[in-house]
Amino acid sequence: MTLVRQLGKIFAVSRQLPPQSGHAADALTAPRVCPHKLQAEQKGTIVQQSSSEYERWEGRFGGSDYAFGKEPNYFLAACKPLLPRSGKALAVADGEGRNGVWLAEQGLDVLSIDFSPSAQRKARVLAQERGVTVSFLQVDVHAFDYPEATFDVVVEIFTQFSSPAERALKWAGMRKALKPGGLLIIQGYTPKQLQYGTGGPKEIENLYTRAMLEEAYGGFHDLTIVEDELELHEGTSHGGMSAVISLTARK
Repeated sequence: MTLVRQLGKIFAVSRQLPPQSGHAADALTAPRVCPHKLQAEQKGTIVQQSSSEYERWEGRFGGSDYAFGKEPNYFLAACKPLLPRSGKALAVADGEGRNGVWLAEQGLDVLSIDFSPSAQRKARVLAQERGVTVSFLQVDVHAFDYPEATFDVVVEIFTQFSSPAERALKWAGMRKALKPGGLLIIQGYTPKQLQYGTGGPKEIENLYTRAMLEEAYGGFHDLTIVEDELELHEGTSHGGMSAVISLTARK
């Protein structure tokens, strides 16, 4: 039984979207309607901000090329020795699937969530190319009802479209979803990235700092946070000198 089927009731409530006909995986993808707009009355300004983000990312992922390439994020790949040999992994805002597919290649049962149907269509193609099974769910990562203590690994790589209020919802959900002893992997840009302008958001409040991560995950074990400046080349969207911050920790 797939991970999506096991958690189907939870996902159905959180998405509040009518399924389409077709294959089992495709039944989780709604028509091309912004899911945030369907929940606007509940989330107010958070949803209004995310609606524009949905439209922006749909346009960005709508082309034939993979915006961030097909290879996993370099930091995630470097974390391979920390991964369990089996278990469940959650890839948050996984876009076109490069990281979720790689996690599946490591033997994990992966749920890849994102709000862009265009991205997830390409992610399914990538999973098929690599010969792995990945469960995909189109959902707002800020409004998603994260299942409690379900995942052995939770990964969030460059998902800095979130405003501070949205980030608090997302990170609370990620903490909730991780099993005790589970592995958390995060990478994002720091405020210094605004000097480089080689990727990431322009809003300084969306960027990550050491103090921000320590406040959110200071209660975790084996917390490691590293700030770095390096040449980053991931598809056509991340290219050039970059200021990043990376975290690994166990709940």
